[in-house]
Amino acid sequence: MIAAVFGSSGGIGRALVSELLARGTFQKIYAISRGGAAHDGALTRSVDFLDVIALSTLAAEMATEAPLGLCIVASGLLSDGDGLQPEKSYRQQSAHAFHRVFEANTIAPALIAKHMLPLMPKKERSVFAALSARVGSISDNRLGGWHAYRASKAALNMLIRNYALEQARRAPGSICVGLHPGTVDTALSQPFQSGISEGKLFSPQQSASYLLDVTSRLTPEDSGKCFDWAGKEVPT
Repeated sequence: MIAAVFGSSGGIGRALVSELLARGTFQKIYAISRGGAAHDGALTRSVDFLDVIALSTLAAEMATEAPLGLCIVASGLLSDGDGLQPEKSYRQQSAHAFHRVFEANTIAPALIAKHMLPLMPKKERSVFAALSARVGSISDNRLGGWHAYRASKAALNMLIRNYALEQARRAPGSICVGLHPGTVDTALSQPFQSGISEGKLFSPQQSASYLLDVTSRLTPEDSGKCFDWAGKEVPT
């Protein structure tokens, strides 16, 4: 079996690649990012996740390898240094922000799933996972705000559920889940780390180790759900 990490240049993605290499569970690890950041020991590839031709070319290459046993989408967007910030009120919403956030958090994982799910075995166990967020839970939303980000992650959770239902019909060993990594000390969370309780801010290495432990314990009965770093189900 081989594994693939999309978003391997980010804090969590890079740590996931390193942890997978250290564990030695898979024959080969594909480290995929837009910039093609190098990882010693991994097969580094540069791919725009919204470019269906590039994704198709990558899938054709990976199809010549062993079956894809694990695929993790670790990319995402919350804010940037160019004016994009989580909204505190509906008055701050903009089409531009929704477009950018949904492209990164919902559309890109959907296109990756389109090209990666067919590479996963039909009978053996496999896991397709995408980083979601607790704030994407509709039933657990008590604060409001962060409209584009919350909505993009809620939509991602729905896609995960859809993939789980479809894969169950064609590949009984398939598991599709969302993963909540906790609050991790990365560029995505750094502007929002004030007030975090001691011990609740994880390093990327901690989070990656926790997440891989969670994926290793999943069964097909878990497919379609979202789990946090401790393996607890997050309501969607």
